[in-house]
Amino acid sequence: MATAHGLSDAAAEGKDRVSDGKAQVRKAARTAGDSKLLEIPARVGFAASGLVQLLLGGLAVQLGAAHVGEADQTGALDEVAKVPGGFIVLWVSAIGLFALALWLLTEAVLVRAGSAGDRWLRRGQHLSKAVAYAVLGLTALAFAQGHPSHASATTRQASAGLLATPGGQLLLGALGLVTCAVGGYFLVKGVRRRFRSDIDVPSGAAGHGIVVLGVVGYLAKGVVVALAGVAFILAAIRAQAATATGLAGGLAALQQLPLGGEIVVVLGLGLIASGIYNIARAWLARF
Repeated sequence: MATAHGLSDAAAEGKDRVSDGKAQVRKAARTAGDSKLLEIPARVGFAASGLVQLLLGGLAVQLGAAHVGEADQTGALDEVAKVPGGFIVLWVSAIGLFALALWLLTEAVLVRAGSAGDRWLRRGQHLSKAVAYAVLGLTALAFAQGHPSHASATTRQASAGLLATPGGQLLLGALGLVTCAVGGYFLVKGVRRRFRSDIDVPSGAAGHGIVVLGVVGYLAKGVVVALAGVAFILAAIRAQAATATGLAGGLAALQQLPLGGEIVVVLGLGLIASGIYNIARAWLARF
């Protein structure tokens, strides 16, 4: 019996150590997440993301109205690079976007509220957004260093490499489904106005305007992200990397539909609204 009690005590002590270890990890992550040193660059990241979306929306409007150019993230960053002193903006943007990705990673670690399924869903949302911001940060960094790349070509190359691996079609299809899910999440967040919990909504007309921008922005962003996901799924089904053209290809495909140009213009205006919202979020964000 003494031996059994000893084993029981040892097991309990082991569980306590594991629990204490998890608590220390959460405390360390919370300290990092609450740090002003991380909060300030994260706010810069929101502003940088807003700037990219503003430019991307403008390119989409131009694409839909005049059928010229190509609207993708690198096209938007290329516009920044052309401005005098633009490389400084790109460096600052890259740092802010990386900080924003790091903040989202800490938030993923700290998720505790809700059921186990809800916690894992929120972790997935935080992680997917962290990856998106990190990729955008890397793209901004490439432009700041004078090494631009074309988003559509890079997407096709990466998809081709994935298709060449064993089970590549399934992986690319899964990536497409995840991307579509992220787009759906943005749509739901816009319709239900869940983004209001992310910011301190001002009172009066200013607050109403911010909410309208958020709704329109999240709806547009949800549609364009879902389009990119559909492109990945089609590429997986057809086993053709050329189909995985990302956002630019999705907008180009929309143009082939009746009133396609008008639809692209509307989405571009929505992305502009999203950009303005994210710039405002840089000041209003809750941490």
